[in-house]
Formats: sequence, C-alpha cells, structure tokens
Amino acid sequence: MPKRKRKKYSRPQRPFDKARIQEENILRDKYGLKNKKEIWKADAAIRRIRNLAKQLITKSEEEKQAFVKKLQAKGFTVNSIADSLALDKEDWLKRRLQTLVFTKKLARTPKQARQLVAHKQVSVGNRTINIPSYQVSLEQESQIRLNIVLKMPKNLKKDLKEKIKPEKPVEEKKEEIQEKALEVKKPEEVIEKPIINTNEEEKENA
Repeated sequence: MPKRKRKKYSRPQRPFDKARIQEENILRDKYGLKNKKEIWKADAAIRRIRNLAKQLITKSEEEKQAFVKKLQAKGFTVNSIADSLALDKEDWLKRRLQTLVFTKKLARTPKQARQLVAHKQVSVGNRTINIPSYQVSLEQESQIRLNIVLKMPKNLKKDLKEKIKPEKPVEEKKEEIQEKALEVKKPEEVIEKPIINTNEEEKENA
C-alpha cells in the first residue's frame, strides 16, 4: 500500500484576522511567495522544531548539543535550546533556495529568483533544483550558482555579424557629406556634326 500523503501545514483558526492577514501579505511580497500556504508550511516546520526543543529541555547536555549542531548545519543561527525556541517562521523562509538566490544577487527580485529556480536555471553543487522552497544547508549555500546557457544557431550568428557592423566615426561621415556636396557633375559633351545642304550635294554629283 502506498503511503498516504498528509498535509504539512494547518490553516489558521481565525481566517479573517486582520493583523495576521496584513503580516502574511508583507511576508508574501518580501520573499516572493506564490501563496500563503508557503507561509503556513514554514510556520508548521518551525513549530515542529520548537516541539523537539521542548522535549530536550529535560535531556542530557550531549543530546541538546547534538540538536543545536543539527540546526546550525541547516543554517539557523542558534547556540542553545533557548535560541531554538525563539525561532520564527521568517527564519525558515530565509533558508529557502529562492530567498538565497536573491540575497546572493543572482536575481534582481525575489519573483525573478523564483522564476529562475522553477525553470531549472539554478544548481546547488552538481544538482539542478527546481523547487523554490528547497531548504539549503550551510554547506550547500556556497555552492549555489546559475547555469544559464544561451544557445544560438551558427547560421544566425553569421547573419548577425554581417548585419551588425561598426558605425563610422562622426568626423568621417562629415567629410563624406562635404565631398559629395563639392562634387559637380560635368555636362555631357555634345558632338556637333557639320550641316550639309542637299542642293550642293546634287550639284556636285551632276
């Protein structure tokens, strides 16, 4: 039997809370999100981290340090269990591939970063990832790069080279215009033939 898929988020209990709606609108525009479900997923992920941190409060220091190191490897700035309890959904959104492409100035806007990722133009290491919500670890952060390659037919390149020629300097253009203005076409030479009277020709023949 295939494993049944479960929702990784829960809808807000008060759907028409004005303060929450305004906050979500700001986050959606700030991180270039597709919809508010991505915010709810981030909130649910942070909630799971908090629950694990609460369970470790009574555990040994070794388990606490292992949990903190695991969060640090994922890219979260935490040094203790208390820091992990203070994490917010915005901390999760900052670790998304889409956000990091924008913060690394590989894209002009968060929406453009999302477009690049969705169109398979972003690689993390040797892998091409087309999931904007992909969580990038601290080790992978330095391996993010764009792999855009513009392909153009050879025949088209030749045509463009022939069409696109460097323009002449302005001074040369002025000289050509002046030369053309000074040129005066000579009138065509008219060859004058002698006029012979037909009467004189008849007398000579007689």
